[in-house]
Amino acid sequence: MSDSILVAEDQEMSRRGLAQLLREQGFQVTEAQDGLRAIACMDETDFDLVLTDLMMPGADGMVVLRHAREHAPQTLVMLMTGHASIETAIEALQLGAQDYILKPLILEDVVRKVRHLIDHKKLAWENQMLRREISEYFATGGPVGKSPAMQKLVTLIDKVAPTPTTVLITGESGVGKEVVARTIHERSDRHDSVFLPVNCSAIPESLLESQLFGHVKGSFTGAVSSQEGLFQRARGGTIFLDEIGEIPLSLQVKLLRVIEEKQILPVGSTHPINVDVRIITATNRDLKAETDAGRFRADLFYRLNVFGIHIPPLRERLEDIPLLIEHLMCRHNREMKRNYKGVDNAAMRLIMALPWKGNIRELDNILERAMILGGGEWITPHDITGQEAAEYSTDDDWRLVKVLSDYERVHIRRSLEKAHGDKKLASEMLGLSLSTLYRKLERWEIA
Repeated sequence: MSDSILVAEDQEMSRRGLAQLLREQGFQVTEAQDGLRAIACMDETDFDLVLTDLMMPGADGMVVLRHAREHAPQTLVMLMTGHASIETAIEALQLGAQDYILKPLILEDVVRKVRHLIDHKKLAWENQMLRREISEYFATGGPVGKSPAMQKLVTLIDKVAPTPTTVLITGESGVGKEVVARTIHERSDRHDSVFLPVNCSAIPESLLESQLFGHVKGSFTGAVSSQEGLFQRARGGTIFLDEIGEIPLSLQVKLLRVIEEKQILPVGSTHPINVDVRIITATNRDLKAETDAGRFRADLFYRLNVFGIHIPPLRERLEDIPLLIEHLMCRHNREMKRNYKGVDNAAMRLIMALPWKGNIRELDNILERAMILGGGEWITPHDITGQEAAEYSTDDDWRLVKVLSDYERVHIRRSLEKAHGDKKLASEMLGLSLSTLYRKLERWEIA
């Protein structure tokens, strides 16, 4: 259904003509012949915008404005007057009017101003929802996103975090596996101890065993003194072994011993050392396929995969992108000492249309570069330069519309669930008027 407008005007010809024009533009219009009737209409129905004459019998436009501000604060108000003065305009704006327009009316100007106000209100609602989601979400910390996939992910994190269970996190490069691992640690009883991330693929194979388990003096050329391994340094905390699929077979059996016996054997030593450490691992490989191919030990795979968590790629949860942008830009603002407010609508269309082969890491890189290149408060498509823009620009607007529509529908449904079906409460949570929520429910056929 269309946006709703109340037209309050005591001159019948003017009122009917304006109402008809707005209906032709796709708006749902209610007419009120004077200020008292306008107030009664507002008490009965929520409107997106009230367009009221200033001089009317019964109650003038300023009374209508005051009533709207007290009883319908989400409703926009624009005054029409043939008795304009700077004092009247200032008083109306101070009371909370969004705009005013002079008589005799230029109908094209009325339509333009009405559309501008309603579009601005929608954008303000979207920003309000995003800020609220960011605030609520980061009150507990964790991966960024409100999609069903991310909600399921957070549920799994909450279930496994308090346990000592070994966790295997899978997903493509750049999806945020370390963020999930760190969140598990922070929500565990080890949160006061160290979280030690180790990229197994970044350590040369010849040094990996020594780095993980330590070595004794003289155990190999260059071992001029004994050295603790990373498992010992992580004592009492969590060690996160990223790219676990890169560990050679010769080292896999020793890692299996750590998991099963809680002991490590430093290189060159004959005396095992007990370790108290939780192990979380991650990979972008299909370890089951690697096991079937003989490149990864089956017994180690099953010990690592006691509790598996899979992070879906960003392209499968596009509704999380606005929240991710908000989070990443806040971080870069702090680091760069910038004050970006976000991305503009055109840039958001471009971003939502990208295939995101590099997932969140790619999004982070694009935003960081755009914030360096840009010079305003909002990132524009011109700031998103280089190969990404050239390669991924698209005229397929249907895809963006579908994504945004899906996000709105899912978000409204989740809000209703959170409000236990209370539509009034859900409308307040969403920052929408109750009538607007009902229209959206009807549009999306949500019961």
